[in-house]
Amino acid sequence: MNKKWTGEKIFLCAMCLVSLIFAGCNNLSAIFGDEIQDIAEPVSIDTNVVTANTHFGFDLFDEIRKSEQDKNIFISPLSISTALAMTLNGASNETEQAMANTLQLQGLDPESINTSYAGLRQALQVADPKVILTIANSLWARQGIPFKQDFLQRNTQFFGAEVSTLDFADPNTLTTINQWVNTNTNGKIEKILDEINPDAVLFLINAIYFKGTWQTEFDPLHTRDGTFHLGTGDEKQVPMMTRTGDYRSYENHEEKFQAISLPYGDGQMSMYIFLPYSESDLNTFLEGLNAENWESWMSQFHEKEVFLSIPKFKLEYEKTLNNPLQSLGMGIAFAPMAADFSRMADLETLGKNLYIGEVLHKAVVEVNEEGTEAAAVTSVGIRTTSLPPQFIADRPFFFAIRDNETKTVLFMGTVVAP
Repeated sequence: MNKKWTGEKIFLCAMCLVSLIFAGCNNLSAIFGDEIQDIAEPVSIDTNVVTANTHFGFDLFDEIRKSEQDKNIFISPLSISTALAMTLNGASNETEQAMANTLQLQGLDPESINTSYAGLRQALQVADPKVILTIANSLWARQGIPFKQDFLQRNTQFFGAEVSTLDFADPNTLTTINQWVNTNTNGKIEKILDEINPDAVLFLINAIYFKGTWQTEFDPLHTRDGTFHLGTGDEKQVPMMTRTGDYRSYENHEEKFQAISLPYGDGQMSMYIFLPYSESDLNTFLEGLNAENWESWMSQFHEKEVFLSIPKFKLEYEKTLNNPLQSLGMGIAFAPMAADFSRMADLETLGKNLYIGEVLHKAVVEVNEEGTEAAAVTSVGIRTTSLPPQFIADRPFFFAIRDNETKTVLFMGTVVAP
């Protein structure tokens, strides 16, 4: 049966790459380095955290596509949730609850959340010679801000985060932060920040880099230009990779789509491609795409021989996530006077309040005959705002008594020693 691709479906290949993040969550055999010294091996993962990440990812994707229908979209839910989970360690009261609810982590205690993210980071960085997956975290703090050691310690201990204190007024600081991004995405994403806002006091940044070789590579000699059918009804010639082989696949006649799993390396990670029938369309499929259906579909893949033809493609995507995250329920974290990040810094000493100024996300992916290379960066920028002005007359002052109707000053004086 000939099932055509329609319009914007090319981005679905890329979107489904994020599923590989979750595909390897049950393997705890990989060791991810020396930076987490205080956690005993092996590190446990609360399956509720994995489920929460899946739900959050699909919720966020659905929220983004509401304003970007018929456009390429590519995000890393894990990168976004990791940066926000680090930020969650500094949130209190209603702000903490709103962020936890948005991340689908409600009802889970902070220790379980932190330990599970540590375990995920350990498990996902697999020891497969055909797959490279690195997850790096960092905190960049403005000099002179009284950040709490407990907040910093949790993020270094559980997230392996590097912590640096810098002079944000120094132009070199922007270069330093962006160079960290460039290094930890293997040059795929050169920068995440264009400027440092004068009110910025902290950046919590996650970077993920992935490079996987197909378990069975495509022969470049079999790549030919083929017709890609756009949603507008137009056609576009694109290089199509083809091969016949045994793949785990799934077909849903009721929902009118077929799907295939393309494994990398030893098969722990795969790209999943969901292709709506030619008589259906991508938006119809996406209306039914949610965490519950995803889990159900994942259980129904089975191996069979398939003739496979998919396009080579490269996507670059960036998005400020403030609006989608506020729509999902964490608006209070962005509210200058209402946000409560009192576990992050000593607000009384600071004399200002803290809030999330912006959540920035960039992601890139390239798919070719050899495999897939992808990277993502998420930055949560914390800013300060003045608390309600304080007026404490505890030193000599001038005063006056004025009639505001006639503007007549009736009395004036100074108080030097009351």
